[in-house]
Amino acid sequence: MSCSHCVIGKEYLGSPEGKIHSIGGVPCYVGTPTIEYDRKKALILLTDIFGVTFSNNKLLVDDFARKGYLTIAPDYLLGDPVPPYAWNNTKFDVRAWTQNHPSEVSRPPIDKVIQALRDGGVNSFAVTGYCFGGCYAIDLAIDQVVDVLIVAHPSQVQVPATFQTLAEKGKAAFLLELGSEDTELSASDQEEIDNIFGDGKYAPGYKCKVWDGCPHGFAVRGDMLDEQQFAGKAGSFEDSIAWLKQYF
Repeated sequence: MSCSHCVIGKEYLGSPEGKIHSIGGVPCYVGTPTIEYDRKKALILLTDIFGVTFSNNKLLVDDFARKGYLTIAPDYLLGDPVPPYAWNNTKFDVRAWTQNHPSEVSRPPIDKVIQALRDGGVNSFAVTGYCFGGCYAIDLAIDQVVDVLIVAHPSQVQVPATFQTLAEKGKAAFLLELGSEDTELSASDQEEIDNIFGDGKYAPGYKCKVWDGCPHGFAVRGDMLDEQQFAGKAGSFEDSIAWLKQYF
């Protein structure tokens, strides 16, 4: 499901450093490391419903690039993110918007980008997905397209079905970052997910972190003036880098 919290948050100041490139015919925001990096690896970042033009998403791509990962955010929304008036507008019909972006529309651009990167010599992929992008990140792992899976506060997932399928078919090390106040995934949902993967049940590797006081969207749109949300956003990024270093 998708709820009104999918459009709530804070916009960050900053000057994006990446560039828009066409990869496989799909516009992508690309963060290229300025340090030496492995050119046979790529991190695919699947944004929330605000898409690749949203400054927070660009800055997040840049953050990963600074850590030495070629980071690519495909415009899998095909130039149709939620409109500007949706920002912090709890009356915006998120459900209607998502119904216009089913997987048969939004998945093909992701596949085109990955195939073009493969053709260019990339042979290992990690994916990190936020909110709406989280469900597509999980799908890539289910289809064994990626070696590493990082998901923060996903939407459009079914508990337990989505995660049982991942546990059965996935081979990617799985990091899940959640907020204790997330209305998309309740505390009981979080416990059920942990029961599927925890205690060594998922051989590729699994970790779930629940950040106190953090709502849906905290890793992308969290309030940096709120101590708990600041800790959640910063900590989830640090977790992501540690996970990439360990498994990618």
